[in-house]
Amino acid sequence: MKTPIGKRLWVIPEGYLPPDAPGKSRAMQSHEAACVLNAGETDAHLRLTLYFADRPPAGPYLVTVPAQRTLHLRFNDLHDPAPVPPGADYSSVIQSDVPVVVQHTRLDSRGDRLALMTTLAYGAD
Repeated sequence: MKTPIGKRLWVIPEGYLPPDAPGKSRAMQSHEAACVLNAGETDAHLRLTLYFADRPPAGPYLVTVPAQRTLHLRFNDLHDPAPVPPGADYSSVIQSDVPVVVQHTRLDSRGDRLALMTTLAYGAD
């Protein structure tokens, strides 16, 4: 049996979807992403909850990361139970039923230059 890699509870305290300029390809659209690695032998079932400064939490967003796979989950693509509003500050809590590793990435493509930020999320368990 392999030693599990990762944790079951992750926190990304900083989140913000920059409003995007029209006409950009999907690859160049501003976005936030949770890059999730599931190196284990069983599928990971994630529950994401988003917390805002000025409104009640949103979620849970339910996502599956297949065994021994990675998923770059764009927060822009979350729509059920509600889309993530552009221009709003938020934080996210990601719970998994098996250990995973989560990295947070933001691409801000609003201006003539691109800004890319990435950091390992906080593994809380």
